[in-house]
Amino acid sequence: MRKIVHRHLGKVVAGAAIAVAGTAVMIGITLPGTAGADDTGGGKAAAGQSAAQAGQGADGAVAPGVVEQAPAAEGEKGKGRDPLTDDEIQRVEQIAVNPQLRNASEDVEGDRGPERLTVDLADPKVGELDDPNAPRRADVTFYDYRDDTLVTRTVDLESGKVVATGTQHGVQPPLSSAEYAEAASLLIADALGADLKADYKDATDKELTDPNQLLLTGAVYRAVPGGQPAALDKCGEHRCVRLFPKVKNGPWIDARAFVIDLSARKVAKLES
Repeated sequence: MRKIVHRHLGKVVAGAAIAVAGTAVMIGITLPGTAGADDTGGGKAAAGQSAAQAGQGADGAVAPGVVEQAPAAEGEKGKGRDPLTDDEIQRVEQIAVNPQLRNASEDVEGDRGPERLTVDLADPKVGELDDPNAPRRADVTFYDYRDDTLVTRTVDLESGKVVATGTQHGVQPPLSSAEYAEAASLLIADALGADLKADYKDATDKELTDPNQLLLTGAVYRAVPGGQPAALDKCGEHRCVRLFPKVKNGPWIDARAFVIDLSARKVAKLES
Protein backbone atom coordinates (compact mmCIF):
# COMPACT_ATOMS: atom_id res chain seq x y z
CA MET A 1 0.00 0.00 0.00
CA ARG A 2 1.25 3.45 -0.80
CA LYS A 3 2.29 5.80 1.95
CA ILE A 4 0.19 8.78 2.93
CA VAL A 5 1.80 11.82 1.37
CA HIS A 6 1.97 14.69 3.86
CA ARG A 7 2.47 17.73 1.73
CA HIS A 8 0.62 20.78 0.39
CA LEU A 9 -3.03 20.14 1.28
CA GLY A 10 -1.64 17.75 3.85
CA LYS A 11 -3.51 14.55 3.11
CA VAL A 12 -3.23 12.68 -0.15
CA VAL A 13 -4.67 9.38 0.99
CA ALA A 14 -3.69 6.16 -0.75
CA GLY A 15 -6.60 4.02 -1.89
CA ALA A 16 -10.12 3.62 -0.60
CA ALA A 17 -8.89 1.54 2.34
CA ILE A 18 -7.53 4.62 4.09
CA ALA A 19 -9.62 7.32 2.32
CA VAL A 20 -9.99 10.33 4.58
CA ALA A 21 -12.64 8.96 6.89
CA GLY A 22 -10.57 9.53 10.03
CA THR A 23 -10.21 13.25 9.55
CA ALA A 24 -13.82 13.44 8.40
CA VAL A 25 -15.05 12.13 11.73
CA MET A 26 -13.07 14.75 13.59
CA ILE A 27 -14.73 17.62 11.77
CA GLY A 28 -18.11 16.05 11.16
CA ILE A 29 -17.90 15.82 7.37
CA THR A 30 -19.36 12.83 5.52
CA LEU A 31 -17.06 11.59 2.79
CA PRO A 32 -17.95 9.82 -0.45
CA GLY A 33 -19.06 6.26 -0.01
CA THR A 34 -20.42 6.86 3.50
CA ALA A 35 -23.90 7.79 4.66
CA GLY A 36 -25.43 11.01 3.42
CA ALA A 37 -27.24 10.92 0.10
CA ASP A 38 -27.30 14.71 0.07
CA ASP A 39 -23.61 14.76 -0.84
CA THR A 40 -24.03 13.47 -4.38
CA GLY A 41 -25.75 14.76 -7.46
CA GLY A 42 -28.89 13.04 -8.73
CA GLY A 43 -30.84 12.58 -11.91
CA LYS A 44 -30.28 10.93 -15.24
CA ALA A 45 -28.40 12.02 -18.33
CA ALA A 46 -29.49 15.28 -19.90
CA ALA A 47 -31.34 15.16 -23.23
CA GLY A 48 -30.98 17.22 -26.40
CA GLN A 49 -32.38 20.69 -26.67
CA SER A 50 -33.92 22.75 -29.51
CA ALA A 51 -32.38 22.71 -32.99
CA ALA A 52 -32.02 25.51 -35.54
CA GLN A 53 -33.42 24.27 -38.84
CA ALA A 54 -32.90 25.94 -42.21
CA GLY A 55 -34.98 25.27 -45.32
CA GLN A 56 -33.35 25.01 -48.77
CA GLY A 57 -35.04 26.10 -51.97
CA ALA A 58 -34.99 24.34 -55.33
CA ASP A 59 -32.27 26.69 -56.55
CA GLY A 60 -29.99 25.62 -53.71
CA ALA A 61 -30.30 28.89 -51.79
CA VAL A 62 -30.58 28.49 -48.03
CA ALA A 63 -33.62 30.19 -46.52
CA PRO A 64 -33.27 32.24 -43.31
CA GLY A 65 -32.90 29.96 -40.28
CA VAL A 66 -35.81 29.59 -37.87
CA VAL A 67 -35.24 28.38 -34.31
CA GLU A 68 -37.94 25.91 -33.35
CA GLN A 69 -38.72 23.70 -30.39
CA ALA A 70 -37.30 20.24 -31.03
CA PRO A 71 -40.02 17.66 -31.68
CA ALA A 72 -40.83 15.61 -28.61
CA ALA A 73 -41.27 12.09 -29.95
CA GLU A 74 -43.40 9.68 -27.98
CA GLY A 75 -40.83 6.86 -27.85
CA GLU A 76 -41.08 4.01 -25.36
CA LYS A 77 -43.70 4.52 -22.65
CA GLY A 78 -43.99 3.22 -19.11
CA LYS A 79 -47.23 2.31 -17.38
CA GLY A 80 -48.73 3.26 -14.06
CA ARG A 81 -46.02 3.83 -11.47
CA ASP A 82 -43.27 2.26 -13.59
CA PRO A 83 -40.03 4.26 -13.56
CA LEU A 84 -39.65 6.74 -16.38
CA THR A 85 -38.16 5.24 -19.52
CA ASP A 86 -35.16 6.84 -21.23
CA ASP A 87 -37.47 8.01 -24.02
CA GLU A 88 -39.85 9.60 -21.52
CA ILE A 89 -36.98 11.37 -19.77
CA GLN A 90 -35.71 12.80 -23.05
CA ARG A 91 -39.18 13.88 -24.06
CA VAL A 92 -40.10 15.68 -20.82
CA GLU A 93 -36.78 17.52 -20.77
CA GLN A 94 -37.46 18.83 -24.26
CA ILE A 95 -40.96 19.88 -23.26
CA ALA A 96 -39.95 21.47 -19.95
CA VAL A 97 -37.26 23.73 -21.41
CA ASN A 98 -39.32 25.89 -23.72
CA PRO A 99 -37.76 28.83 -25.59
CA GLN A 100 -38.88 31.32 -22.94
CA LEU A 101 -37.13 29.44 -20.12
CA ARG A 102 -34.07 28.75 -22.24
CA ASN A 103 -33.61 32.39 -23.25
CA ALA A 104 -34.15 33.76 -19.74
CA SER A 105 -31.85 31.44 -17.78
CA GLU A 106 -28.20 30.37 -17.42
CA ASP A 107 -26.48 27.11 -16.63
CA VAL A 108 -23.44 26.56 -14.40
CA GLU A 109 -21.04 27.61 -17.18
CA GLY A 110 -22.99 30.81 -17.91
CA ASP A 111 -24.45 29.49 -21.16
CA ARG A 112 -28.05 30.00 -22.18
CA GLY A 113 -30.54 27.60 -20.61
CA PRO A 114 -30.89 26.35 -17.01
CA GLU A 115 -28.77 23.64 -15.38
CA ARG A 116 -30.71 20.37 -15.48
CA LEU A 117 -30.65 18.55 -12.14
CA THR A 118 -33.18 15.72 -11.94
CA VAL A 119 -36.09 14.08 -13.74
CA ASP A 120 -38.42 12.00 -11.58
CA LEU A 121 -41.85 10.43 -11.81
CA ALA A 122 -44.24 12.81 -10.06
CA ASP A 123 -46.29 11.68 -7.08
CA PRO A 124 -49.94 10.97 -7.87
CA LYS A 125 -52.56 13.49 -6.81
CA VAL A 126 -55.07 12.86 -4.06
CA GLY A 127 -57.69 10.49 -5.44
CA GLU A 128 -55.27 8.88 -7.92
CA LEU A 129 -53.45 6.59 -5.48
CA ASP A 130 -55.58 3.53 -6.29
CA ASP A 131 -56.19 4.36 -9.93
CA PRO A 132 -54.09 2.11 -12.22
CA ASN A 133 -54.87 4.44 -15.12
CA ALA A 134 -53.89 7.65 -13.36
CA PRO A 135 -51.98 10.11 -15.57
CA ARG A 136 -48.21 9.75 -15.61
CA ARG A 137 -46.43 13.01 -14.86
CA ALA A 138 -42.76 13.88 -14.48
CA ASP A 139 -41.10 16.51 -12.30
CA VAL A 140 -38.09 18.14 -13.97
CA THR A 141 -35.84 20.30 -11.80
CA PHE A 142 -33.41 22.93 -13.02
CA TYR A 143 -31.13 25.46 -11.38
CA ASP A 144 -31.08 28.91 -12.96
CA TYR A 145 -27.74 30.57 -12.25
CA ARG A 146 -28.98 33.86 -13.63
CA ASP A 147 -30.88 34.58 -10.41
CA ASP A 148 -30.15 31.53 -8.21
CA THR A 149 -33.57 29.97 -8.61
CA LEU A 150 -34.61 26.34 -8.36
CA VAL A 151 -37.21 25.71 -11.06
CA THR A 152 -39.50 22.67 -11.03
CA ARG A 153 -41.74 21.89 -13.99
CA THR A 154 -44.32 19.12 -14.05
CA VAL A 155 -45.02 17.57 -17.45
CA ASP A 156 -48.07 15.46 -18.24
CA LEU A 157 -46.69 12.57 -20.28
CA GLU A 158 -49.98 11.88 -22.04
CA SER A 159 -50.73 15.42 -23.23
CA GLY A 160 -47.10 16.47 -23.57
CA LYS A 161 -47.79 19.74 -21.76
CA VAL A 162 -46.32 21.54 -18.77
CA VAL A 163 -49.09 21.45 -16.15
CA ALA A 164 -47.28 23.17 -13.26
CA THR A 165 -44.25 25.38 -12.66
CA GLY A 166 -42.69 26.23 -9.31
CA THR A 167 -39.73 28.44 -8.36
CA GLN A 168 -37.81 28.57 -5.08
CA HIS A 169 -34.92 30.62 -3.72
CA GLY A 170 -32.47 29.46 -1.07
CA VAL A 171 -33.13 25.79 -1.85
CA GLN A 172 -30.00 23.80 -2.63
CA PRO A 173 -30.59 20.22 -3.84
CA PRO A 174 -27.67 17.84 -4.52
CA LEU A 175 -25.30 18.93 -7.27
CA SER A 176 -25.06 17.52 -10.77
CA SER A 177 -21.92 16.03 -12.30
CA ALA A 178 -21.62 19.12 -14.53
CA GLU A 179 -21.59 21.33 -11.43
CA TYR A 180 -18.85 19.24 -9.80
CA ALA A 181 -16.79 19.51 -12.98
CA GLU A 182 -17.21 23.28 -13.16
CA ALA A 183 -16.30 23.65 -9.48
CA ALA A 184 -13.12 21.67 -10.09
CA SER A 185 -12.30 23.80 -13.14
CA LEU A 186 -12.64 26.97 -11.08
CA LEU A 187 -10.45 25.57 -8.30
CA ILE A 188 -7.77 24.37 -10.72
CA ALA A 189 -7.66 27.79 -12.41
CA ASP A 190 -7.55 29.73 -9.13
CA ALA A 191 -4.41 30.57 -7.19
CA LEU A 192 -5.89 28.63 -4.25
CA GLY A 193 -5.79 25.51 -6.42
CA ALA A 194 -1.98 25.39 -6.34
CA ASP A 195 -1.89 22.88 -3.49
CA LEU A 196 -4.45 20.64 -5.18
CA LYS A 197 -2.32 20.59 -8.30
CA ALA A 198 0.84 19.95 -6.29
CA ASP A 199 -0.78 17.00 -4.50
CA TYR A 200 -1.97 15.59 -7.83
CA LYS A 201 1.59 15.92 -9.13
CA ASP A 202 2.93 14.09 -6.08
CA ALA A 203 0.47 11.24 -6.60
CA THR A 204 0.80 10.84 -10.38
CA ASP A 205 3.92 12.68 -11.59
CA LYS A 206 1.56 14.48 -14.00
CA GLU A 207 0.17 18.00 -14.20
CA LEU A 208 -3.47 18.57 -13.22
CA THR A 209 -5.07 20.73 -15.89
CA ASP A 210 -8.58 19.33 -16.35
CA PRO A 211 -11.36 18.11 -14.02
CA ASN A 212 -11.68 14.97 -16.16
CA GLN A 213 -8.43 13.80 -14.56
CA LEU A 214 -10.32 13.43 -11.27
CA LEU A 215 -13.28 11.49 -9.92
CA LEU A 216 -15.46 14.13 -8.29
CA THR A 217 -18.04 14.12 -5.55
CA GLY A 218 -18.83 16.76 -2.99
CA ALA A 219 -21.41 18.49 -0.85
CA VAL A 220 -23.46 21.65 -0.96
CA TYR A 221 -21.98 24.23 1.40
CA ARG A 222 -24.12 26.68 3.38
CA ALA A 223 -22.76 29.70 5.21
CA VAL A 224 -22.28 29.32 8.95
CA PRO A 225 -22.16 32.53 11.01
CA GLY A 226 -18.54 33.19 11.93
CA GLY A 227 -17.40 29.99 10.28
CA GLN A 228 -16.09 31.26 6.99
CA PRO A 229 -14.57 34.30 5.28
CA ALA A 230 -16.96 37.03 4.20
CA ALA A 231 -16.60 35.88 0.59
CA LEU A 232 -18.76 32.86 1.45
CA ASP A 233 -21.49 34.66 3.40
CA LYS A 234 -23.99 34.16 0.56
CA CYS A 235 -23.51 30.40 0.32
CA GLY A 236 -26.98 28.92 0.65
CA GLU A 237 -28.46 31.75 -1.33
CA HIS A 238 -25.66 31.12 -3.84
CA ARG A 239 -24.83 27.61 -5.05
CA CYS A 240 -21.62 26.60 -3.25
CA VAL A 241 -19.74 23.30 -3.13
CA ARG A 242 -16.96 21.56 -1.20
CA LEU A 243 -15.21 19.02 -3.38
CA PHE A 244 -13.95 15.53 -2.51
CA PRO A 245 -11.61 14.86 -5.47
CA LYS A 246 -10.01 11.51 -6.14
CA VAL A 247 -7.22 10.70 -8.55
CA LYS A 248 -8.49 8.20 -11.12
CA ASN A 249 -7.15 4.80 -10.03
CA GLY A 250 -5.38 6.59 -7.21
CA PRO A 251 -5.76 8.34 -3.84
CA TRP A 252 -8.25 10.84 -2.49
CA ILE A 253 -7.01 14.42 -2.20
CA ASP A 254 -8.27 16.35 0.80
CA ALA A 255 -9.64 19.65 -0.56
CA ARG A 256 -12.26 20.24 2.11
CA ALA A 257 -10.73 23.55 3.19
CA PHE A 258 -11.87 25.13 -0.08
CA VAL A 259 -15.37 26.25 -1.05
CA ILE A 260 -16.29 27.11 -4.61
CA ASP A 261 -19.13 29.60 -5.06
CA LEU A 262 -20.54 28.55 -8.43
CA SER A 263 -22.92 31.51 -8.56
CA ALA A 264 -20.18 34.10 -8.05
CA ARG A 265 -17.55 31.89 -9.74
CA LYS A 266 -15.12 32.46 -6.87
CA VAL A 267 -13.00 30.23 -4.64
CA ALA A 268 -12.38 30.82 -0.93
CA LYS A 269 -10.57 28.99 1.85
CA LEU A 270 -12.32 28.23 5.13
CA GLU A 271 -10.76 29.76 8.21
CA SER A 272 -9.12 27.20 10.47
